[in-house]
Formats: sequence, C-alpha cells, structure tokens
Amino acid sequence: MSNLIELSSDAEFQKNVETSNVPVVLNFWASWAEPCKQMNDVFKELADKFPAVKFVQIEAENFPDISEQFEIESVPSFIVVKNNKAVSRVEGAKAAELANAVAKYAKGVLTSNTTANAVSQTAEPVRDLQSRLKALTTSAPVMIFIKGTPQQPRCGFSRQLVELLAEQNVRYSSFNILADEDVRQGLKEFSNWPTFPQVYINGELAGGLDIIKELIASGEFAEMIPKEKDLSTRLQELIEKQSVMAFIKGTPQEPRCGFSRQLVGLLNDRHVKYGYFDILSDDEVRQGLKTHVDWPTFPMLFYKGELLGGLDIIKEMIASGEFDQVISA
Repeated sequence: MSNLIELSSDAEFQKNVETSNVPVVLNFWASWAEPCKQMNDVFKELADKFPAVKFVQIEAENFPDISEQFEIESVPSFIVVKNNKAVSRVEGAKAAELANAVAKYAKGVLTSNTTANAVSQTAEPVRDLQSRLKALTTSAPVMIFIKGTPQQPRCGFSRQLVELLAEQNVRYSSFNILADEDVRQGLKEFSNWPTFPQVYINGELAGGLDIIKELIASGEFAEMIPKEKDLSTRLQELIEKQSVMAFIKGTPQEPRCGFSRQLVGLLNDRHVKYGYFDILSDDEVRQGLKTHVDWPTFPMLFYKGELLGGLDIIKEMIASGEFDQVISA
C-alpha cells in the first residue's frame, strides 16, 4: 500500500491521520496555485524517500472543515501530525524547510514492511541540529528568530523588533521559533544567548532586542547591515529569477487587478511554469522597472531575461501560435 494518499473523504482523513501510529505529513494545495504544482512534485519525492511516514494530499477548498481545523490561510501549507497533534508547520513553497521537518519526525520510525527476520529499516536520520541551525542562521544576510511572524508577532519583544527593522528599512528573513521546539531550544545553546528574539547578520549573532536598540542608537547598526544592490542590478536579477517571470499586481492566488488576473489565467491554462513578483509590494521596483525596460504598464511578462510584453501582446502571441514557440524554444 502506498504511503502517498490523495484524500477523497473525511472518513479517509480519520482513518489515515487521526488514528495513525506513525507521523503524517499533510499537504494543503489548490489546483490554481502555481507554487503548489512544484511543491506537489517535492511532496511525492519526499514520500518515496521516507516510506515509513504517511503523506496525505488535501485539496484545501474541497475540505473546508479540515482546512479550518489546521488554520490554513494560504496554499501550499504543510502540517506534520504526530499522535493526532500538529507538531510542525511549513507555509509556502519552501522545499528545504519541508524536507528538514519531514526528516526530523521520520527519524527512528520503522518501515511498515519490516518483518521479524529482516533488519529494521529507519528513515534517513535528520541532519545534525548544529548543521541545521548553521544553515538557518546563514540563510539570509539578515535573519531574525522571533515568536510568530513579522505579520503576526506573538510577543511584545518580537513586535518591537519587527517595528524597529521596518523603521530602519532593513530587508530580512525570519523564523518562527514557536513552530519548532528543537530550533527554539537548540539556538539558545548555539548562540549562547538565552532569550528571543535573536538577530543574525551575515551568519553572526548581533544580539537581542536591547542590543539592537543600542546599535541603532549609536549608528553602528546601519554600518553592519549588508549594502543593498543598486536598483538596476536588483531589477535584472528579478527578471532573470526564473525562465518565465511575471510582474503583476498581487499574487497568482490573489491578483489585484483584472489585467493581472487575465495574464495569470492565460499562463495557468497553458500550464506554463513561472515565477512572479508583486509590484504592489515594492514601489521602487514598480517604478524602476518601467524605465529599466521602457514599458509603461503592468503586467509584464519576461522570458529568459527578455521582455515579451504586456497582456495585449501576450494575447496576440498566443493567438498567432508564437507564444508556444517562444516558450518551448
């Protein structure tokens, strides 16, 4: 029996998740969300790699009660369940983070087809915690470890840090220590710092909230932050981030204008794998891109670093057959 299950009923959920005696990884996805298509492939690869763990794919909109039970607000979202309790959560197309979470809870679980005469097989052991912490602390030039998320801090100190970084216009990545107890406890020893939040700059601990306040007051903090790339370099890197890049208002899941919605629909209908950038999230990119490529309106679509055009041009290319020829070249 396969350990990869496509959920078809609430009863099947109870059978495979609520009463399971092995860890279960839930994949909440939607057919219209481009990141889900890529992560579904990752999910299947993990199911092959960890045969002792159950992997359950749940089309979120078809199972609203289950989605609500696990507080699913966006797709893709992944939940690791152990003994009918959610023990880890990964939101978004974060393949490495998902793989780490699965490996952690797969450790030591016997494969289902082990026999009395066979050597017990276990899932591949989780990476050494120290290596994992090192990877996390160096995963972005500025990395913060907080309770909750920047959008929803779960303690006053974390909220203050997020507000300070916003005031300083600092770009950063974050890790929610409430989502992983191993990281929460391990990082205290790793950094020799007993409290949260913690701020790392270029892989080195800068300190907690009070230290960051002092560094800001003295002017040292601005000097410590890695210098931003010039706008032209940023724009070109964004354009070349994936073979097909769409610059739209909003996201593929929630387009914020009719033209962007139409472009997303055309790409999805043609099963084009693409990256995107929400130009409403960064006015510097929004205004700079118009000059950078000499095109005044959005959405814009690029292929291998070259501008194809806006919505009307893409429609014309599709109608003539040119679009498929270019994308498949």
